[in-house]
Amino acid sequence: MDLNGIRVGFAMTGSFCTFAQVLPQVQNLVDMGSKVTPIMSETAAGTDTRFGSAEYFRSSLEEMTGTPVISTIKDAEPIGPKKLLDILVIAPCTGNTISKLANGITDSSVCMAAKAHLRNGRPLVIAVSTNDALGTSARNIGQLLNAKNIYLVPFRQDDPVHKQTSMVADMQRIAATLEMALEGKQIQPLVIT
Repeated sequence: MDLNGIRVGFAMTGSFCTFAQVLPQVQNLVDMGSKVTPIMSETAAGTDTRFGSAEYFRSSLEEMTGTPVISTIKDAEPIGPKKLLDILVIAPCTGNTISKLANGITDSSVCMAAKAHLRNGRPLVIAVSTNDALGTSARNIGQLLNAKNIYLVPFRQDDPVHKQTSMVADMQRIAATLEMALEGKQIQPLVIT
């Protein structure tokens, strides 16, 4: 499937260490002709870290997409009733956000965007990035794998020696995962080495 002309919501949550891997994927989608709407959790949009300033990431997303970042629950809510997106990806998606999605909690801009989008029966793609994917978050990831219209970007252990339960999505596979999800298919293999 071609992503040209597809309306993609690209949401980022607070796994700041992966932001540098994610930004090129936003540009890739824009280069493929997708109309990308950037969304950031309140934490991602407002926290300066050793990985960069919040302003840098916000302005980079806005410059790439030509669209203001959605970073409030109020601004994310219309995504559903106005049917603004064909597909939504959350990359990176923290264990915290995964837990909220699995349990129906809508207390952030990204969770509201996901809830609003899913109500239209359209695909949601999750790019896991959490230190407890094989720990406490495993149950929530499993729950989302069994949910209708939810797909995951292939993921792997990022440091099995020092962080045994940590997993992160292969961000370079975001576009391929979106293409498959738009066809109602989960890209395989899901767990990679």
